[in-house]
Amino acid sequence: MASGGVSVASLWTEVNRSGQNGDYTRALKALTKILHENREDVTALHCKIVCLIQNGSFKEALNVMNTQTKVLGSEVVFEKAYCEYRLNRVESALKTIESATEQTDKLKELYGQVLYRLERYNECKAVYTDLIRNSQDEYEEERKTNLAAVLAAMSQWEKASKEDLGLPELTYELCYNAACALIGQGQLTEAYNKLQKAEELCRLSLADDSDVTEEDIESELAIIHSQMAYVMQLQGRTDEALQLYNQVIKLKPSDVGLLAVTANNIITINKDQNVFDSKKKVKLTNAEGVEYKLAKKQLQAIDFNKALLSMYTNQADQCRKLSSSLQTQNPGHPRPVLIQVAQLCREKQHSRAIELLQQFSDQHPESASGIKLTMAQLYLIQGHVTKACDVLRSIKEFKHKPGMVSALVTMYSHEEDIDGAIEVFKQAIEHYHSEQPGSAAHLALVREAANFKLKYGRKKEAISDLEQLWKQNKKDVHTLAQLISAYSLVDTDKAKSLSKHLPSADTMSFNVDVDELENSHGATYVRKKAAKVTGEILPKEQGEGDVRKKRKKKKGKLPKNYDPKSTPDPERWLPMRERSYYRGKKKGKKKEQIGKGTQGAMAGASAELDASKTASSPPTSPRPGSATGSSATVGSNVAPPRQQKPASSGRAELHHLHQASDPHAQFFSHRQSSSLLRQLLRLL
Repeated sequence: MASGGVSVASLWTEVNRSGQNGDYTRALKALTKILHENREDVTALHCKIVCLIQNGSFKEALNVMNTQTKVLGSEVVFEKAYCEYRLNRVESALKTIESATEQTDKLKELYGQVLYRLERYNECKAVYTDLIRNSQDEYEEERKTNLAAVLAAMSQWEKASKEDLGLPELTYELCYNAACALIGQGQLTEAYNKLQKAEELCRLSLADDSDVTEEDIESELAIIHSQMAYVMQLQGRTDEALQLYNQVIKLKPSDVGLLAVTANNIITINKDQNVFDSKKKVKLTNAEGVEYKLAKKQLQAIDFNKALLSMYTNQADQCRKLSSSLQTQNPGHPRPVLIQVAQLCREKQHSRAIELLQQFSDQHPESASGIKLTMAQLYLIQGHVTKACDVLRSIKEFKHKPGMVSALVTMYSHEEDIDGAIEVFKQAIEHYHSEQPGSAAHLALVREAANFKLKYGRKKEAISDLEQLWKQNKKDVHTLAQLISAYSLVDTDKAKSLSKHLPSADTMSFNVDVDELENSHGATYVRKKAAKVTGEILPKEQGEGDVRKKRKKKKGKLPKNYDPKSTPDPERWLPMRERSYYRGKKKGKKKEQIGKGTQGAMAGASAELDASKTASSPPTSPRPGSATGSSATVGSNVAPPRQQKPASSGRAELHHLHQASDPHAQFFSHRQSSSLLRQLLRLL
């Protein structure tokens, strides 16, 4: 009897009934009473462990198994491995499974899950293939789904070739995994179509359940939509991808791995733009449990993006800290070093960046190719072209590639090191001659080397290249002409013998209508045809050629007052101020004297009322030397003044005021008359 008068049999009945109803908490209470009567009851201990696992108390269940190891023995190997797996102690779970004396089907199922988490995909594929072949139960569809997930992971992370195992695509999970495998193969269009099919299957399967709401369907479709956005992003449809990513984020799915991947992909679209949004999204990648949901390469990519985001947000210390941590975790990976170098370049520390790259290149020669390319770029930024060439030539993987040869020849030409450029051509040609003789790349390099030598006047050195090209194609007239030109400087006899292979003039002539060619749509210059002349055309005399008509020169116009007898002024081309006889303008004779005397007085009226001027002079004979009588005589001997165009503006009136001292000025005051009279008398 148990304590309280309850029999053990009734307690077991309670345990059985509670287990069938799913009430594991009540079953645990009954089991506790049973174990109080017998602590070493193996069945009761086993049932207690199962109830704890069903309630999610994995740590407590594992503690019971560890404390009762002697009693339980190997009865609970599966339960122990499962608890360790759920507690993310994957390595311990693997050891527990491998230590089992018998590999049951349920242990194999768990073994496949553990291998998948450890990313040992080849072994995992073998386990699931064996399970599908040797078992027939209601879990066959789940096993096929897991096998499809393994194939997708191998395609995505290990770049394995596509393997058709005949898995049907009857469910949306199988269809989704098939699409992921296509993404790994680079078949983006086919993958997108497969994801659309998975979406349709998901909606159909959930539409039959009346308890499922539209929100539940959208939450289930979130992973498919996120993968569709990823395909759009790879196809360059970033705007559509970003919109779909944000829709997934707004749903707030419970899968922290899905949220982390979606947020990371949004950050990659933003790049160095919209960094504030990226800083918000990066918080989603730090959620608890993300490291157990994603593959190592996914976590690595997220960490790289965190470091780059720190660099773009000018958090230099944070960037250095993250990149150093990444370098410690991945000592042979070049990307952490490149991030550190990028940060140093932002700080203008190019020399320090080159030292860091050189150090990594020496320590990890297997990853040195990309590092050395970056070193060459930094040397070019500093203007050290020769050092950049030396670094590029030390990369064995790319040394003889056509692109590398072209870059080296360009840089050596920039430095006027023609011998160095020819040496690059020589080494590349020798490499292709031994590895791929007569290939298109080989002949192209020979052709470029010959043209380069001819361009810089190295015709003697170009002979061997031209001969090699001509031997490959004896009908190449252009190469033959170049070869003859080169031999003409070295061996004229050889040049003459080769010239016999040139085609004759008859074979080189072409039946071309010149007029039609000139009048064609693409002609840039059209010869003007001579106008047709009606009537008889007189025959040309012997020796008479076509003489181009000369255009007659027009005689220059002479000034109106030009006197052919008088000697022209030798200083007439100089401005008036620079002439030797210029005496400057006389003051006080430019402005018309107005407003003198009492208010309302006029200059003409004052002259008429002056008795001294009118009393002694008869009205019919003017006084000798007066302005009215002498103006005509003076005008014939004095050079005319510079003419001003008439105007009605105030500026024109100012011009007239400045020319008041002109001999032809008609209006002047009585105070100016005496000085003007003396000037006129001197001219007489």
